[in-house]
Amino acid sequence: MASKIKVDQIEGSAGSSITIPSGQTLTITDGLAASTIGSGTLADARIPNLNASKITAGTIATARLGSGTANNTTFLRGDGTFAAAGGGGKILQVIEDIADGEFETSSSSFVATNLSVNITPSATTSKVLIMSAVSSDNKDTRYVHATLHRDSTELSAGNEGMQMSYTQDGRRLYAGLPLLKLDSPNTTSQVTYSVQVRTNSGTIRIGQNNMRNSIVVMEVGV
Repeated sequence: MASKIKVDQIEGSAGSSITIPSGQTLTITDGLAASTIGSGTLADARIPNLNASKITAGTIATARLGSGTANNTTFLRGDGTFAAAGGGGKILQVIEDIADGEFETSSSSFVATNLSVNITPSATTSKVLIMSAVSSDNKDTRYVHATLHRDSTELSAGNEGMQMSYTQDGRRLYAGLPLLKLDSPNTTSQVTYSVQVRTNSGTIRIGQNNMRNSIVVMEVGV
């Protein structure tokens, strides 16, 4: 039959500590207030499950957050696992070409100007935003038509190109031709974007009087 000791206090014979000999255990049936644990180490088996709301300070190791790899390309989902962060809308690279010299042509078919830039997309899902500003002057041409090309493919066909008309009274006119296109090259190989122009008669002069022309391409992550 087990013995019982009923007392109000237990006090050590020397100092304020009571030692339980090795091999012996002390069971506290009704639990132990956290405020009474001032030092020492608790065995894992003695630590009950905790709600997340109880964790209000400190750092949790990555390994405890769930499966997957934590870095700046991932985010933690609500189920405790990691997923790749979406790249939508991120500008991954920007490349610019500026042409200071003049370019002339009398071709009625599209020909490449001195404005072109190479870019190698980092993913097949990336889009490429192309922006260009082309200056032109003429006095003997009815119109100049400018378009954007990816390699040999015309991107701004039909009304998406920029057409500038001129009067036929012999006056010299200057015009700025803005071009803008969001392209889906669907490749990770290098592609060349260029500005091409054509006319119906006479000679087109691009970049006349030291007007600077430019083309900028931006890779946009999707």
